This record gives sequence, structure tokens and C-alpha cells, in this order.
Amino acid sequence: MWHFIIQQDDLSTVQYQSLQKKAALTEVEPFNEPHPNLCIFDVERENYTDFVDCLDLEGIRYEAITTKPTREQLMNQMR
Repeated sequence: MWHFIIQQDDLSTVQYQSLQKKAALTEVEPFNEPHPNLCIFDVERENYTDFVDCLDLEGIRYEAITTKPTREQLMNQMR
């Protein structure tokens, strides 16, 4: 399983819905200002290439990792 982390502000509604359909699970981690809300898209290994292609074609910035981060780990990355 791959986990793609994307800032919610970087996605339009159409992009978000499209990615949501391609992912096995979608979660939003809300944070207080000044930190952005993050979307985490969980993608099966066999769908990795198609998901990355979609992100790259749309010019969406992302981080892809194989271990799902905790909320605390996400927060630490933004500090």
C-alpha cells in the first residue's frame, strides 16, 4: 500500500474527487492555522503507476510513502 500526502489547498474539487475514485481510502487531516489541511490517499501497489501519472499530469505536488504516518508525524514535518 502506498500513501500519498497532498495539501488540501493544492487540489480543486474536481481533482480531489478524481483522486478519491482512484484511491482505496481517502482521509483528511485537519490542522489549525498556520498549517494546511492534508489529504492522505491510500493506493494499492498495483495502482501506484496510474495514480502517479494522474498526479503528474495535473501538476499536483505530493509525497509518496509506504508507511502510513501518524498525525503527530505529519505535524512534525510541518514544523
